Amino acid sequence: MPMKLLYFAWVRERIGLPEEDVTPPAHVATVADLIAWLTPRSPGHAVAFVDPARLRAAVDQAFVALDAPIGEAHEVAIFPPVTGG
Repeated sequence: MPMKLLYFAWVRERIGLPEEDVTPPAHVATVADLIAWLTPRSPGHAVAFVDPARLRAAVDQAFVALDAPIGEAHEVAIFPPVTGG
């Protein structure tokens, strides 16, 4: 099933895209699996995803841990930790 990926902040800058549409294979079940599958997609993806522990995600606009299932998600956002003040 196709899904939209959204990238924010330095993740977007390193990949060089604000978003892309992908259809992950069936074995991609979690956000972490998705990141691992995307990593070899381009040199920019490889740099952005070199340390997944530095990433945060949202599935269909709900914040989730990287081990969260993606199920039939329509949208997955990947971004660095957010700070505010």
